Amino acid sequence: MSEKKTNRENRRRRRRRNQLISYCVMAVVLIAVGMGCFFGIHAAGSAVKQHQAAREESRQELLEASRVEESAQAQAAVAALFETESTEETESTYTKEDALNDMVEDTLAGMTLEQKVAGLFFVTPEQLTGVSQVVAAGDATRESLEKYSVGGLIYFAKNIQSEDQLKEMLSNTASYSLFPLFFGVDEEGGKVARVADTLKLDKTVPMGEIGAAGDTQAAYDAYQNIGNYLSSYGFNVDFAPVADVLTNVDNTVIGNRAFSSDTGVAAQMVSSAVTGLQETGVSACLKHFPGHGDTAGDSHTGAAQTDRTKEEMEAEEFLPFQSGIEAGTDMIMVGHITAPNLTDGDSLPASISEKIITGVLRNELGYQGIIITDAMNMGAITEYYKSDVAAIMALKAGADMVLMPENFEEAYQGVLDAVADGTVSEERIDDSLRRIYRVKLRSRVL
Repeated sequence: MSEKKTNRENRRRRRRRNQLISYCVMAVVLIAVGMGCFFGIHAAGSAVKQHQAAREESRQELLEASRVEESAQAQAAVAALFETESTEETESTYTKEDALNDMVEDTLAGMTLEQKVAGLFFVTPEQLTGVSQVVAAGDATRESLEKYSVGGLIYFAKNIQSEDQLKEMLSNTASYSLFPLFFGVDEEGGKVARVADTLKLDKTVPMGEIGAAGDTQAAYDAYQNIGNYLSSYGFNVDFAPVADVLTNVDNTVIGNRAFSSDTGVAAQMVSSAVTGLQETGVSACLKHFPGHGDTAGDSHTGAAQTDRTKEEMEAEEFLPFQSGIEAGTDMIMVGHITAPNLTDGDSLPASISEKIITGVLRNELGYQGIIITDAMNMGAITEYYKSDVAAIMALKAGADMVLMPENFEEAYQGVLDAVADGTVSEERIDDSLRRIYRVKLRSRVL
């Protein structure tokens, strides 16, 4: 039943209750009037029959007491009806959103500070366990998750051997975790398809080809197909689609991973891709805000900068991200891109810039979902910042999750110490966890 129909039904039920209440009140009044007349007649008769005065007076007192009791019972019945209506109306206003919020708050209330901090990290299984190559989840995984309740695990081709092995590994890992986990992978289609390439699945064509054809249904279908096979193995996060606009033709890092060099086409494709993917239960993660399409450098190995003005980025780079936000994307990845025209000239990468994450993405674009950094083991970060410093800067800038710090244990301990000394407040940690767990727990309620 639609919300409008539900509201109409609730109003109809309330009208019926109100009518019943009115009838009860009217009955009480009529009874009182009738009994008053009855007492009046008998009172007149008693004046003639003086010898029965004492007995009649006693009788009237008894009848009056009875009338008062009946009236009180009627009023109690009316009050009960009002109370029932009030209770039912209160129950009807408790929504699924309320239930989700309660589940999130209950989860946070049951977490230690150590668990909260660990929940902000999205790492590889190797970073979690210390094993050189993880292809199964056993004692090492279980013990590591008991020590570090990380928020998510990202897998690469080296972790995948077969369909059965992949399913078992993810299933076992999930069973070892005290809290729900994100299981993520880069599966864009084209040349970035960790799962399809390794398992020899029918691979989706590059998004640049889909964008060139101008068919938004094809973008929807492509990502629904990706989501279907990812979810069948146990993944619930896809670090895709690419929302960059390829405005620099010399940009080989992005290339045909982007839908188009036309911002309008890219925006339409991104919206369809997000919808197709998330309908399968796999969260989309737009990347790489504020836009990697104009850069010539590669943030994997060093600094990458865009010299686009803010006005140019608002007119082009931001539009596909805004389109994805309107489509309901669960996550947005912030890249290690330096954008001096967005930051009043400073050279901080976007992934650790409060002016970009909070100032632009949160406040100007109005995004309220999960913000995650690009991989923090990339050269654009590791050449200039230690793992703990970079993680703290990202969280203070407004990021919710830190992806693949170069040294996970150092980053984790650094954030834990920062909360202990007041550099980062526990309330700030809780804000991020609320966004994270709204996505993780949503399927249980909605």
